[in-house]
Amino acid sequence: MQTLLITEATIINEGRQFKGSVFIEDNLIKAVFGEGDRLPDHTGQTIRAGGKYLIPGVIDDQVHFREPGLTHKGDITTESRAAIAGGVTSFMDMPNTVPQTTTRQLLEEKFKRAAEVSPANYSFYLGATNDNLDEILNADPAEVCGIKVFMGSSTGNMLVDNPVTLKTLFSRSPLLIAVHCEDESIIRTNVEAARTRFGDDVPVYFHPVIRNAEACYRSSHMAVELAEKYNTRLHILHLSTARELELLTDSSPRPSKKITAEVCVHHLLFNEHDYFTHGNLIKWNPAIKSENDRKALLNGLLSGRIDIVATDHAPHTLAEKQNTYFRTPSGGPLVQHSLPAMLEFCHNGIMQPWQVVDKMCHGPADLFGIEKRGYIREGYFADLVLVDPASKWTVSNDNLLYKCGWSPFTGMTFHSKVTQTIVNGNVIYKDGKFNEEHRGMRLRFRQAGN
Repeated sequence: MQTLLITEATIINEGRQFKGSVFIEDNLIKAVFGEGDRLPDHTGQTIRAGGKYLIPGVIDDQVHFREPGLTHKGDITTESRAAIAGGVTSFMDMPNTVPQTTTRQLLEEKFKRAAEVSPANYSFYLGATNDNLDEILNADPAEVCGIKVFMGSSTGNMLVDNPVTLKTLFSRSPLLIAVHCEDESIIRTNVEAARTRFGDDVPVYFHPVIRNAEACYRSSHMAVELAEKYNTRLHILHLSTARELELLTDSSPRPSKKITAEVCVHHLLFNEHDYFTHGNLIKWNPAIKSENDRKALLNGLLSGRIDIVATDHAPHTLAEKQNTYFRTPSGGPLVQHSLPAMLEFCHNGIMQPWQVVDKMCHGPADLFGIEKRGYIREGYFADLVLVDPASKWTVSNDNLLYKCGWSPFTGMTFHSKVTQTIVNGNVIYKDGKFNEEHRGMRLRFRQAGN
């Protein structure tokens, strides 16, 4: 039996911050001790974590690791390693790969690949189209994190705009429905107006004008209406506007909420003025918008209207990002830096560490009904992260692990650093070095809220 004892840590878990120790046997947390409690004798490894935070592993419910078919940008191996270095121990990957993950067979192929190469735990969304309802209705809620629906925002043939399809999805889906909400008709009208004004040389600062707040709100409003009508378990991805917060009125306890939402790190950190310094590197869909939107999203997170923080990690090559506006793809890499970035809000007195843990660890576990993860509890899988809250470091190309080789945070200084990441009881990452012997596990679900 393999054992690991972490002592003298500042444990941050379930709204508490206290000095204590955690004892791990094999994959699981065996016991949690307070300061002064008698610790067990054991012959395994001991980590003395004085001065460090010990938190549950971060769960990122929205990433694009680009495999299969787009592996020049990133792949499951490289991006899951970057995730581990950033304290992300579990991820849920999106279906817009090549081919798109719209059948259960293609889904299983991705699970098989992750089992071979990913040091982090994993799950994958099944993508919805206008013609794959049988695949969705036969998906196993215990095995798949959710259905991804592009409502009004076209990604290949994954735009779901057939009213009959949407009705059937929302009324019969056995899985959580996660939606990307932008109204395509509004965006097309705005694109035409931008081309009339600028031709093909549209400046990137016009991105939030083209993909504006109205496009987001109209689509999100439709999703909420359908969910309320059919009592659907709905999760709205990457909120980007103040107005969308009006739609989040469910005040149920988090595990039983039917309509939930997330905000991404970039929508909390950047505003429209940052296009002038970061250019296409912060071109995402939905667009980064005004400072008023940014502040409203942060307030929505702190008030509980927004339930979790994610990344929408979506790498592209630097060459792709250096194109003109219409030729530049939207998205960027984030998983290695999401936790340090959120802890900056603590350094600046805006959030407390327990709030970051609640939104990045507990929240995803609750909303997706992930079995035995997201908390430091006896009997739970030992997915844990040690963070030095007083270790100042600067993001540079030399310490990036993304395959694409760039970050919108390059040159930014963080005041907290991930020093060790433990997945299923195994120390996978320590001070910049990886243990290559272990692989993550497939996430299992209770499908909370159903």
